Amino acid sequence: MRTRLLPLLIVLMAAVLLALGVPLAVSVAAAQQQKVVVDRIDDTAYFAALAQFVTDTRGTANERQNALNSQLASYHKVYDIRAGVFYYDGSPMAQAPRNWSVPRSGELRDAFQEALLSRRSPDPQQVWPWQRNRLVVASPVIRDGDVVAVVILESPTGQMRSRTLHGWLVIGAGEIAAMLLAVGAALRLTGWVLRPVRVLDATTHAIASGALKSRVAAAGGPPELRRLARAFNEMADNVEDVLEQQRAFVADASHQLRNPLAALLLRIELLAFELPEGNQEIASVQAEGKRLAQVLDDLLDLALAEHTEADLRITDIGTLTDERVAAWTPTAEAKGVRLVGNCPPTTAWADPVTLSSALDAVIDNAVKFTPKDETVEVTVASDGEHCTIVVSDNGPGLTDEELSRVGDRFWRSGRHQNVKGSGLGLSISRTLLAAGGGSISYGHHDPHGLTVTVTVPRSRPAG
Repeated sequence: MRTRLLPLLIVLMAAVLLALGVPLAVSVAAAQQQKVVVDRIDDTAYFAALAQFVTDTRGTANERQNALNSQLASYHKVYDIRAGVFYYDGSPMAQAPRNWSVPRSGELRDAFQEALLSRRSPDPQQVWPWQRNRLVVASPVIRDGDVVAVVILESPTGQMRSRTLHGWLVIGAGEIAAMLLAVGAALRLTGWVLRPVRVLDATTHAIASGALKSRVAAAGGPPELRRLARAFNEMADNVEDVLEQQRAFVADASHQLRNPLAALLLRIELLAFELPEGNQEIASVQAEGKRLAQVLDDLLDLALAEHTEADLRITDIGTLTDERVAAWTPTAEAKGVRLVGNCPPTTAWADPVTLSSALDAVIDNAVKFTPKDETVEVTVASDGEHCTIVVSDNGPGLTDEELSRVGDRFWRSGRHQNVKGSGLGLSISRTLLAAGGGSISYGHHDPHGLTVTVTVPRSRPAG
């Protein structure tokens, strides 16, 4: 979530900074140009005041015209600004440099024509730092209410563009600093907001994995998330209470039903002595009674497995598996099934008692469904993080749909309803393994049969 939220915040903050920085940069450029334009307007007013007293001699210089030429030459030499005073027909009264004149078209001619109408030339277009345009300012020279000449200044923009660029660099540095601060604030903000979410996510996974006592520490983060954490803890408490009541009910019911059922089976056996030997009805009742007793025993085992915490220790998985294979070999031989094991020594973290019970259920299931003269293989292997016990049989196997349901409580394949069992063995195995950080999975075994993989961790599970 952070990888999605953080870029969004950064993009939004960058858009805000750009929305503020771009107008500010435009304002800086406009201010710098306006300052230059105002200075040039003042200069044209000064030269226009001098030109009012120059008489129109047209080719014959007088003292005042020479003074004006001297002023313009000094101005051009000092500021590198082209300056000139031109009569209404474009002929020069005074100019610097001497060969400078009003062109027949262009921005300079437009400013000249505007000034002849007794109006100051309009403000020049904005000059940006990457442009080399020159600023043109023109003002009329008015004598006795008539425009007798025009003062034109054509100013270079290098210094102005440099000052504008410097201002932009300052703005850019400020924007970068603000962006870095914003990114830091976004990191802190997303961490503050998402830390409770990560804790909630981890706690949810822990509860889903069977650690029902896991809770969220309702500290830090926005008030909404703190309220969510408290509500989640209340929900987890209620769920744990309901599950505990369910386990207690199953355990109590199984325990309480065993004694009446045992008494009932005893009476049925006594009744069988009084009936002819081989009575099918009595045999059927006895079989169903024994099956019900087995279901009650499995229910009690399941309730105890869900309630008991695993006693984890470093265990030699190969030796333990080899012992279970040896224990089930007589049963397999009695059925005509070959039970073989490849169990090299390897260690992992497991509860020996619960792992033995889980392996008993898995091997019993494999032997039960494997036809005569077929083989059940038990293989132990390990990698860097896990140790696996693979039990493969050559029985009828399961379909893909059945594989998705195997291990559910009381579920049995419709094709195997005539085989003895309660449908709880693999559920008990899964519960026992989960308590120690292990797992159990199912798959196809080529060319036919079922593969059951029991996995236990090689490092101690957290918590």
